[in-house]
Amino acid sequence: MLGLLASVAALFVCVPLLVFVVAPRVRKYVAGHMCTSTAKLKGKVVVITGANTGNRKGRMPKTLADQGAKVILACRDMVKAEAAVSEIQAKTGNQQVVAKKLDLADTKSIREFAENFLKEEKELHILINNAGVMLCPYSKTVDGFEMHLGVNHLGHFLLTFLLIERLKQSAPARIVNVSSVAHHGGRIRFHDLQGEKCYNRGLAYCHSKLAGILFTRELARRLQGTRVTVNALHPGTVDSELFRHSTIMNFLWKMFPFLLKTSQEGAQTSIYCAVAEELESVSGEYFSDCKPAYVSCQGRNDETARKLWDVSCEMLGIQWN
Repeated sequence: MLGLLASVAALFVCVPLLVFVVAPRVRKYVAGHMCTSTAKLKGKVVVITGANTGNRKGRMPKTLADQGAKVILACRDMVKAEAAVSEIQAKTGNQQVVAKKLDLADTKSIREFAENFLKEEKELHILINNAGVMLCPYSKTVDGFEMHLGVNHLGHFLLTFLLIERLKQSAPARIVNVSSVAHHGGRIRFHDLQGEKCYNRGLAYCHSKLAGILFTRELARRLQGTRVTVNALHPGTVDSELFRHSTIMNFLWKMFPFLLKTSQEGAQTSIYCAVAEELESVSGEYFSDCKPAYVSCQGRNDETARKLWDVSCEMLGIQWN
């Protein structure tokens, strides 16, 4: 009995000590690399989707605003978006930071955003497809698409389609698709693309992020010679509101916060893909921690990429030549 009590006591002493010693090293590794580009963006127009909470709150748009760009936050929640705009304007002195309504779960909202943007802006140099949902219980968008597929893939697919000509006219221009390392767990199940036969919210997220990788790959092929590039990235596991649908994940991150990137750290690879001079002619690649990263074999399947492209166009009722 005394031996058991001694073991328990030792455990209570050793575990916190181990965390205290290991956590700083883990924290340094998790933080990853910082984007060191000093590119000037005066006169450039940037659209960032979902740039008002979590990973996106302030950090990414603030950096781009600091570099002189006109930054448009395309957001669903306009109260949070306007608050983010005020904060960024105050910190950067750049008054060309604005918020516009965009709900990626509603194709009507996407079309209205694009229509208004094209009327108001003659140029578009950087489009960052950044918004997303994660671990949602089974639900559907306004148009009847499974939520992960509808927001993370189809919403950005349609938005890019509607803005692509303006990007071409403004070339050199860049498209940045925020994906995830979770794409390694994804599969494009054409027989059950929307999870109506079998649904797992974790896998649904993985599938949607794989769709983003394949979209990037096929779009890069189609944009060859246009001076518009497109790349995808993994931002890292970031302290954000993406985990709001998972009590377990929220508990784990509260217990071990050193395993998460801060919002500033999580924005770095997106910023890198958007502005780094050395990526001017790089397209169709996938990055993590501001460097090239490994793509799953599913994400390198050109046949699947082309088929998903065609199916996406059919679902959205568009023709993208």
